[in-house]
Amino acid sequence: MVLVIRDMRGVAVAAFLVLGAACGGKKQQQPPKPAPLPARPFAGLAGQQVIVLPTHYVRPDTMGWSARITDQRATLAALDSAIERVLGDRGFRTSWVYPAALARSAKRNPGYVSDPYALAGERLRPLARMPMGQINEPLASQLRSLIAMTNARYAIFPVELRFEPAANGAARPVLRVALIDARASSLRWAGDVRGDTTTTLGPAALESVATTFADLVSAP
Repeated sequence: MVLVIRDMRGVAVAAFLVLGAACGGKKQQQPPKPAPLPARPFAGLAGQQVIVLPTHYVRPDTMGWSARITDQRATLAALDSAIERVLGDRGFRTSWVYPAALARSAKRNPGYVSDPYALAGERLRPLARMPMGQINEPLASQLRSLIAMTNARYAIFPVELRFEPAANGAARPVLRVALIDARASSLRWAGDVRGDTTTTLGPAALESVATTFADLVSAP
């Protein structure tokens, strides 16, 4: 399987340019343009059972935005709650299982179900390297234990929150998201979801990221 990495608004397509050295004065050949990608890569999950994992990491930055987060766990939990609320408002309440419910299942089944807040997701972070399509251990087994309690196949993993610089000292929150076929231990999609430009790190900034996240699944 080919892993497609894209962003739009939110989620922009990252294309890999193949550069070759020009020789003999010949014009360098340009690679073919990639085929258009669907506007909503998660749209096929509507009507299916899906688990939505907790957001795990905050990436440090040189702008000082990540340093403003004095309680990372609380901030990430607020983002998770915003994602659940927005997706719930769009009709994904009954067949999708969110972090709080996953955590309750793990507490009821200690030793059998992995803690959803302590997954080995480091290799899914943007700057990490991993084989295309392959989810390695221990994350593969951790995800299988979680879907076994829910009868789901797919897991949506909001991996990392970071901030990109914008004009006049503002920033834009960016959320790295991965779609995983947990039964096959396969990474199906990964990309960056960008929220609105902001000068304040607060609920509105997190809500904007959650809204763009939900746009991957369905229209408002």
